[in-house]
Amino acid sequence: MKLLEGKTAIITGASRGIGKGIALVFAEQGANVAFTYSSSVDAANELENELKTHGVKARGYKSNAADFAEAQILADQVVEEFGSIDILVNNAGITKDNLLMRISEEDFDQVIAVNLKSVFNMTKAVQRTMLKQRKGSIINMSSVVGVKGNAGQSNYAASKAGIIGFSKSVALELGSRNIRSNVIAPGFIETEMTAKLDENTVKGWRDAIPLKRGGTPEDIANACVFLGSDMSAYITGQTLHVNGGMLT
Repeated sequence: MKLLEGKTAIITGASRGIGKGIALVFAEQGANVAFTYSSSVDAANELENELKTHGVKARGYKSNAADFAEAQILADQVVEEFGSIDILVNNAGITKDNLLMRISEEDFDQVIAVNLKSVFNMTKAVQRTMLKQRKGSIINMSSVVGVKGNAGQSNYAASKAGIIGFSKSVALELGSRNIRSNVIAPGFIETEMTAKLDENTVKGWRDAIPLKRGGTPEDIANACVFLGSDMSAYITGQTLHVNGGMLT
């Protein structure tokens, strides 16, 4: 029995990295997958075809989750095409790192819009469908940085900490309708982005983690499968730390 058999999931920012890893594992577990991407059409088409090899329905949508109207249009399109929205994974995110003295207002605002406001936009967009269904699982991607902070990432940390507070509030509001809202806080996850970093820097990070390795997109995806499936039916308002022990 596949854990997400027959469920439909929306995953934002899924053409690469963690989002792509989540989409692939969800399809393996039987979920129909609607995913968003911002610019990489070729990567999105490739992923769509790969997801379909698992015998599920899959479609990529060019949509900006940071835009309130676009989020609403996306949710309507997914309901029309897939029939339901059972799981929402708010994964879209960017970084614009800099020390506070150098960070521009524009870089602060953009990170808050893409990382935090998108979570509000998408949650609001799927809420009506989930309320009608009287069920749903919302999974929001925070970060270890949102829990403990990080020098040079005040904008990113603020956005990721805000996600935790937002998710707890949604859990309290929607729990009576059997709609769950949880957070995953990844630690150091190795993706295409980290592959460009200096090898010694990466080794230093790995050595500082109790499990002595960076995480993989699959590590995050497996946690998402748990929170999206009925195995976590009595879990809401929680933050699951997937970080190899770097924050205990």
